[in-house]
Order: sequence, then C-alpha cells, then structure tokens
Amino acid sequence: MISPLIKKINRKSAKVCVIGLGYVGLPLAIEFAKSGFVVTGIEVDKVKVKKLRQGQSYVDDVDGQEVEGLVRKGRLQATTDFRLLKQMDTVSICVPTPLRKTKDPDISYILAATREIKKHLHKNQLIVLESTTYPGTTDELVLPELEENGLKVGRDFFLAFSPERVDPGNKIYTTKNTPKVIGGVTPQCTEIAVALYQQAIEKVIPVNSTRSAEMVKLLENTFRAINIGLANEVAIMCDRLGINVWEVIDAAATKPFGFMPFYPGPGLGGHCIPIDPLYLSWKLKALNYNARFIELASEINTSMPYHVVNKVVDALNHQKKSANGSKILILGVAYKKDVEDVRESPALDIIELLKEKGAEVSYSDPHVPVLMLENGKSLTSVDLFFKSSSSAFSRVSPRTSEEFDCIIIVTDHSNFDYDAVVNQGKLVVDTRNATRHVQRGQAKIIRL
Repeated sequence: MISPLIKKINRKSAKVCVIGLGYVGLPLAIEFAKSGFVVTGIEVDKVKVKKLRQGQSYVDDVDGQEVEGLVRKGRLQATTDFRLLKQMDTVSICVPTPLRKTKDPDISYILAATREIKKHLHKNQLIVLESTTYPGTTDELVLPELEENGLKVGRDFFLAFSPERVDPGNKIYTTKNTPKVIGGVTPQCTEIAVALYQQAIEKVIPVNSTRSAEMVKLLENTFRAINIGLANEVAIMCDRLGINVWEVIDAAATKPFGFMPFYPGPGLGGHCIPIDPLYLSWKLKALNYNARFIELASEINTSMPYHVVNKVVDALNHQKKSANGSKILILGVAYKKDVEDVRESPALDIIELLKEKGAEVSYSDPHVPVLMLENGKSLTSVDLFFKSSSSAFSRVSPRTSEEFDCIIIVTDHSNFDYDAVVNQGKLVVDTRNATRHVQRGQAKIIRL
C-alpha cells in the first residue's frame, strides 16, 4: 500500500517546511520550491526572515533573483512562527550544531527545534534531521522526544536522518546535484524520506539506519581533517628539511593511483571539518575508546596558526625587526576561498596571536567588510590588493602597501591581485602558495 504521504509528495501537494534558513537550510528550501512544492521556512533570525520576504538572498550560493521569483510566485515563504508546523507534511531540521568551549557537542538547537515540532506533531508527518551530529542522536534524543505524545514512529509519523553536504563557494556541486544519503528509523521512514528528497535532489542514496547516515557525514569530514593534518605535518617536516612542500605534493600527485593530494594551510576553518570529527571522538569516549587519529589530526591542525606566527616572527627577525610594533596586513580572513564565512577561521587565531606579540594588525578581505573579534572589538577591511572594489563595503581610510612590514596570505581569494602583493610588499608570508605563479617582485616571499 502506498502511504498517503507519499501520494501527496508525488503530487507535489505536500506542504514542505525547513527549520533553519542558513547556508544549509536556505539552498534546500530553494530546491524544494523549484521542484514544485510550496515551502515554508522557519527561522528565528528576524532579519533573515525580513530579507526573504522582500525576495533578497543573504547566502552567497543562493541567487537573489531565484529567491525573488519563488517568493513572488508564492512557492517560498519565511516566518518566525513555529505554530505553522501543525500545517506541514514534512519538516527538515537544518539548525547549527557547534562545539562548546570544552569541545563537547552543543545539540541545544536540535533539541529546541525538536520540542517545537513535538508541540505540533501529527499523523502522516515526516521529520528529517539534517544537522551534523554524533551517531545515535536521532534515535536516542529526537525519537523519544517526538514519541512522548503517544504517536508511534513508522506508523503515525516518520523520522529520518540525512546529512547535509553543502560546500560553500563550490560552483560545480550544489545542493541539487550532490548525492543525498538518507537513513530512516524504520524502512517505511526511509522510503518516505527518499520519496521526498528525490523530488528535488538528482540522486538519493538510502542506508539502513539513522546511525549509518549520521556516521557517513562524520567519516567524510574526518577523512578530510586527518589528511589535511598529515599535509600540515609534512609541511612542518619540509620546513625543517629546507624542502618546498608544495613542489613535493604536486609531484606526488602525478602518480595516477594510490595518492590523493591534500594541501597544508594556516589551520582548519568553517563549521564542518574542524568540528565534525570531534563529535565522533566525543561519542567514542563515552564508549571507552580513544579516537587517536582524530585527536592527533586536531592537535596538528589547531597548532598551525602558531606555526604561521612563528614564521612571521622569524622572517621579521631576519630583517632586524621585532613583531612588537610591526605593521602586519592579513590577506583574507574568511575560512576558505571566495566565501564570506569566518566561523572557526584560522585568521582569527593568527590575528590574536600577533596582537599578543604587540603587532599592529590590519586585514583586507573582499568578502568580509567588518570582522568581529573575540574581545568584542571589530576591525574593518582595508581596501588593498583587490582586483575590483565594491561600493557595498565600508572601509577604513586609505592605506598604502608600503606601510606594512609584513603581508600574510591566509585566505587565497580569487579577487586578490597577487602580482601587486609581491611587487608592492616588502615581506610576504604565503600560507596558501597563492604567489606560485608570480614571476618576480620586490617582496621577500616566505612559504608555509
């Protein structure tokens, strides 16, 4: 027998809801709306709701014209009112899952969303958790909460987990063409969740349980974190040996089998790779198992800002200058190339470490006009080395490249003019190998 909910999904008459309209939830809501559903987005940030109602996008990877068109057609609506959940047939939870300062998982946003859903849970409703979390969260925390009102999973309502796989700034792989993994609490939960996501996503991959689906995301990002940790350690080794690590990796990458290149950098950033492996590590500690690879990779990756600052201090010393009192420019403070997201960015640590040494630190970033620091103070982007300028940016008074004792390339945005960096700077510490194609210039270049 075909479930009544699957019939509504196939007819595109199901009312779809996405809770959390950030860089994961908004693209998902857009894809559901584009596929023919009427989508309601619930977001606690009133500013985001206001912008969406006006047809504006605040996420780099979401086209504002698409948002405007979908809002105008009535396909996409945004609200702060959780009471609308009682009208919804499907609910996808896309809320943040940060780490606490103690490196324990903070699942308070998941629990808050679940409790709101519980108030309005009804028969033939599908709930899908997308927020990255440790294996067991859906079964152990979300399910008991939803069943408290007497409804039974797999019979009255349906529950599944589907890990988000968003890669901000990626122009090739988007929400629509990135395969979607789905695992339900019961086989029918999986079947209904697959039926929904197949309407909007090109390829859907079912797995046997929510725990398997939760583990998939953690494996993906743990794989990256560990291999980046290895690349970072190799960079430190090569530095001690006087070898160009970039040349070594590029040469190794010519092997057509058995090797996948990962590159070193100033540290890990973003909401996924630095955090997700620690969710897995935390869960395994409760099972009396020490995830040694994860812990070691985390230790190496979090030490990289210190390595960068040491390189800067040594480079300044060779020029008979002290870090104390030196004027230093950070190029790029976003956590990765061509995005505006600064969460967990290694630039934040590098800035704080340099300030502790008495340096006068400025930054330039075409995607981040204002940077909030941990102490509550802020810095404003300096308009230097941009290939093009944007009037939307409010920047400090004009500065010249000659006044900086050192320029540190932390994030290799496409909009930086690296020829100008090398030709106008005095000393450049390049943590991304961004200046590799610059033929000549006056600056002394120190690579990671």
